Amino acid sequence: MPEIYDIAIIGGGPVGLFTGYYAKLRELKTCIIESLPTLGGQPNTLYAQKKIYDVPGFLGITGEDLTTKMIEQLEMFDCDIYTDTTVKTITDDDGGVKVLQTNKQDITAKAVIVAVGNGAFNPRRLAFDYDPQLDEQNVDYFVKDINKYRDKDVLVAGGGDSAVDWSIAIDNISKSTKIVHRRDTFRALGASVTKLETTNVTKVTPYLIEGVQKADDNKIKVTLGKARDKDNKRDIIVDNLLVNYGYTSDTKMLRDWGLDLSGPYIKVNQKMETNLPNIYAVGDVAEYDGKLKLIVSGFAEGPTAVAQAQLKIYPEKSYYEHSTNLFDNQ
Repeated sequence: MPEIYDIAIIGGGPVGLFTGYYAKLRELKTCIIESLPTLGGQPNTLYAQKKIYDVPGFLGITGEDLTTKMIEQLEMFDCDIYTDTTVKTITDDDGGVKVLQTNKQDITAKAVIVAVGNGAFNPRRLAFDYDPQLDEQNVDYFVKDINKYRDKDVLVAGGGDSAVDWSIAIDNISKSTKIVHRRDTFRALGASVTKLETTNVTKVTPYLIEGVQKADDNKIKVTLGKARDKDNKRDIIVDNLLVNYGYTSDTKMLRDWGLDLSGPYIKVNQKMETNLPNIYAVGDVAEYDGKLKLIVSGFAEGPTAVAQAQLKIYPEKSYYEHSTNLFDNQ
């Protein structure tokens, strides 16, 4: 008999993490399901080194630091985390319990809160085939642990915010760092490009990556071609290649789940309820009149959804109580 959670939260970005924390604060058996291999969602994936200025209590905090602090907050409680896990379908069993079929296992819960932001993110991959075993050691699309690049020769691919930010960060610990982009100019924020100029990062432009092969000593050979001169090629030998070509988001799954949508967003009422019983939506994916798509808005919507779910699951319990009282009871 699989474990039945009180609440399953789909999405491990800032809003999903805080919603999970608040659900655990209310002593609800909770899990968080994230399609990416790491938590943090869009801020941690796309804006790891950029500062966010509209989070209460911080004059400015990077996406990476915000994620770290929110995970630390969540770790106050025992909340089950399923990363690299994508929800395929949501159905009801005979007792009305939600069955979430994922790419790995079935997860059951009495209520579901959808906090997927702008959809399930998947990285834009290299446009050619290469040995898939290289993904295990040499080729990355996510930074799971920056220390992987310590004292290594690293090539970062891309010209946007994420590529430039990670190049700057990796340069602090790597043996050498290069960034390859198909244009001579970068699309990243001007301040980041200016900061890039003060580092030891070598800019390789305008080149496109045309091939990746194994090399000696567990290194890889990356073949580059001039963007406007395909015959002008060069090879670079590195330990690691970090590809930052951006991400695609997919909200098609929401329609497959039977949710009532407004464009790519889920329609909810003032209680964060969707058209389906015991399924709620919070954060950027939730849509209602006057919605302001900010992280801080999602931080308020999460507790609302949790309170309403608790009222349905445990109607005998009070769904409103100050956190000071809750901690006194821990």
